[in-house]
Amino acid sequence: MENKILELLFYAIPTIITGVIAYFFFSTHTQNEDNRRRFLLQKDSQKDALPIRLQAYERMSLFLERINLPKLLVRVSPTSSDKESYESLLIKNIESEFDHNLSQQIYLSDECWNVIKAAKNATIQMIRKTAMSDKVDSADKLRETMLNDLLDKQTPSYAALSYIKKEVGELW
Repeated sequence: MENKILELLFYAIPTIITGVIAYFFFSTHTQNEDNRRRFLLQKDSQKDALPIRLQAYERMSLFLERINLPKLLVRVSPTSSDKESYESLLIKNIESEFDHNLSQQIYLSDECWNVIKAAKNATIQMIRKTAMSDKVDSADKLRETMLNDLLDKQTPSYAALSYIKKEVGELW
């Protein structure tokens, strides 16, 4: 009787070992297949989302170009000689451009969006700081002073555009 149990045990051990190995093999295989399916789905969704993301980067690049102070000052002419009204007009123009592109933030990284907001705010600060100067007494003088100040400085828009280019380069 004891020999029969021992003999049965000797037959059962290889079967149990084979069953455990088969279980782990099929479990690993199933997990790999699930991961492969997820990867393929993610790859397909990225393929569809990439053009939309690139379009968002393009729109934000255009925004940064439009608020770039030298271009903004040429595009937005003063309506009167009052420096405060010209300052308000420039800031309103920047805010309007920004509001028009708010929805693009969902396609950009948080870091990129923060860099763009910082460039917008820095540009507005440059306008306000120049307008507060005692040397500036008219809209034309405000315009002239800002353009002269920018001759030896890099604009905030330029730095943000560089960041966008770097981030788009990482998408490939």
